[in-house]
Amino acid sequence: MTIFRAFRINNDDNGHRAGIEDMDAGTLSPGEVLIKVAYSSVNYKDALAGTGKGRILRTYPLNGGIDVAGHVVASTDPAFREGDAVLCTGSGLSETRDGGYGEYARLDARWTIPLPSGLSLRESMIIGTAGFTAALALLRMGDNRQAPALGPIAVTGASGGVGMLAIDIFSRAGYQVHAISGKADRFEFLRDLGAADCIDRHQLAFSGKPMDSARFGGALDNVGGTMLAGLLPLIEPYGNVAICGNAGGIEFDSTVMPFIIRGASLLGIASAGTARDIRDTIWQHLASDWKPRHLTRIVTREIGLDELPAVFTRMLAGDSFGRTLVRIDDTV
Repeated sequence: MTIFRAFRINNDDNGHRAGIEDMDAGTLSPGEVLIKVAYSSVNYKDALAGTGKGRILRTYPLNGGIDVAGHVVASTDPAFREGDAVLCTGSGLSETRDGGYGEYARLDARWTIPLPSGLSLRESMIIGTAGFTAALALLRMGDNRQAPALGPIAVTGASGGVGMLAIDIFSRAGYQVHAISGKADRFEFLRDLGAADCIDRHQLAFSGKPMDSARFGGALDNVGGTMLAGLLPLIEPYGNVAICGNAGGIEFDSTVMPFIIRGASLLGIASAGTARDIRDTIWQHLASDWKPRHLTRIVTREIGLDELPAVFTRMLAGDSFGRTLVRIDDTV
């Protein structure tokens, strides 16, 4: 019997509550691969789940954390051996199965990724779901013939975790990136990450016309709402807008004109359910030609399990900046 600490989320007759609990590894969600967790990270989705402000979990109780990385302790799948370094993002973590906020996690072998050469466990969790999402957008846009020659890529919500990593990843891949953010005091930081231009969203005026002068070759939009509606008329012919967030709302008003006149494409980025072969491809890129160059700057906070509630509160209040790494094994 292995007893360990975990940040566990409950919702029952006594209401929603979350905090550190002791649990037995034998009670973890089923799976072929048991790991000793080294790191996790904090995403907006984690903050919603941990505070009960969003309906993220589909069953209770579960350990929080949609990202996890560590070393294999035991495996019934021959593809994994004791001591192997592995990672997992999304794939039902902290939704339908126990996530990464525990000293141990049991993973489904189908979604367990061997740590690629070129990445450390720590780096993989600084990247986490946020960087994976940005890289998935880049992959899908490239599959739809996006290229640097089409023009700059607009990244909205640029001062958030996905936005920062997108700036780093897209610029590493040869794109000129124009960062759009409401935090003008962070512009110098965003330029250091690779943004060629920074645009204050408060001063970004959209004409409201169905079509306007093309300004961007494509975009990665974390915002939705009026931002997405305003961007579509500004996209060059055959450019792509990848949408991965809804910070500005789940609805948007648009017309068919950018699509039928300029051939623009709107690509949905749903990272949690990404197919295994695509996951493998993306993590190989993230360990090599798309590896962000500024990970040590992008991670602005490193915490333990006990500090999660305070971080969740700050994140939901809009008072966070950069990626928060969760160190679970102090020996790594």
